[in-house]
Amino acid sequence: MKIDSLDAFDQAILKVVSTEGRIAVTDLARRIGLSKSPTQARLRRLEAEGIITGYHALLDPIRLGRAHVAFVEVKLMDTREGALQAFNRVIQSIPEIEQCHMIAGSFDYLLKVRTADIESYRRVLAEKLSALPHVASTSTYVAMEAVKEGQL
Repeated sequence: MKIDSLDAFDQAILKVVSTEGRIAVTDLARRIGLSKSPTQARLRRLEAEGIITGYHALLDPIRLGRAHVAFVEVKLMDTREGALQAFNRVIQSIPEIEQCHMIAGSFDYLLKVRTADIESYRRVLAEKLSALPHVASTSTYVAMEAVKEGQL
C-alpha cells in the first residue's frame, strides 16, 4: 500500500498511534470521528499491510544515562557487497549505535551514537567503531541539542 492510497481516516489513525501507541480503540475512534468497529478494522488492516510495524515504549535516554549524542561519518576501504554486509552485521551488535544509515555521498555510513559522556564516546570510538570491518576513517560531530527527534 502506498501513502497516496490512505484516506483521511487512515492518516488520522497513523498520526494518533505514532505518538500514543497505547490508546484504546474506543478513544482512537472518538478522536478520528469513526465508530469503534471500522476504526478497529482499519487499524488491523494497517498492521496487516505492514504500515504499522509495531508498538513500543519511548525511553528517555537522558534519564537512562545516555545524554551524549554524536553523529559519525564512516568511510570504508572497501565498498563491495561482501564488505558492506560484514559492516552491517557487526553494527547490529553495538548497543551504543542508535541508528546507522548507508549514505550516497562523500562517506559511506552515518551513525547516531549515544553514550553517557564524551569519555564514554571516546572509548566506543577507539574500541568499537574504529575496529569495525573495512573502516578507513571516521569523523565525529557532537550534537549540542536535539531540536526534533523521533516522529514522522
